Amino acid sequence: MSVLKKIVEHKKKEVDQGKSQYPIKLLEQSKWFASPAESLKKHLRQKDKSGIIAEFKRKSPSKGVINDSVSVGQVSAGYVQAGASALSILTDHNFFGGSNEDLREARKINQCPILRKDFTIDEYQVIEAKSTGADAILLIAAILEPQQVRQLTDVAHSIGLEVLLEVHSVEELYPHLFTPVDLIGVNNRNLNTFEVNPDTSKKIAPFIPEEVIKISESGISNPKTIVELKSYGFEGFLIGENFMKHIQPELAAKEFINKLGSLQ
Repeated sequence: MSVLKKIVEHKKKEVDQGKSQYPIKLLEQSKWFASPAESLKKHLRQKDKSGIIAEFKRKSPSKGVINDSVSVGQVSAGYVQAGASALSILTDHNFFGGSNEDLREARKINQCPILRKDFTIDEYQVIEAKSTGADAILLIAAILEPQQVRQLTDVAHSIGLEVLLEVHSVEELYPHLFTPVDLIGVNNRNLNTFEVNPDTSKKIAPFIPEEVIKISESGISNPKTIVELKSYGFEGFLIGENFMKHIQPELAAKEFINKLGSLQ
């Protein structure tokens, strides 16, 4: 069984447990559930920002522990101060060391859009994302049927969340071309083999509808890569490990964004 399948199987059990412990009616009582969400689309297009979605990620199945000694509050605030357009917070615990509490902490001190990075397979998780303060959710084409993507997108939109659909190939993209997602992300990392190739974004870019915001994810370690990807129409760039592997991820982000600014 691939790591991705293991994650999905474990996620099903997590969702069932969540439903019994924290029913939807309870989630809907959260102070953030009724709050208007910040638009990830709008923030990515702000000229005074970098277009970078800076990610907080403690570990991963491919790298093991990346950085488990930093504060999500300090790092996320530092990311925003450095010029990040938005935040991505990993909330999967078993495989990535995250939690819903991480997202809540980031929400308390940041006004920018926050993407909940998780393996969403059920409507319950969409409600959960909104209740923890997220502004957008990630849907992964590799683990969802087109009908599921549409269903989860409709639920997200009904409560004010935006949807980032992640693909890794043109074959994954095609079934979703007419699904009303808000953003399409190209994951340069193969979730089955965990191999990374930034050229994946370039290959898929021409097939993504022009009206949809394109985001390149994973494997971006050089500001020059962003400049090049922009020529392919990408407006968002999700970076996690490249920042998190440093003792102070927020300072690594600041240095990276300053270098990017000097190239543009």
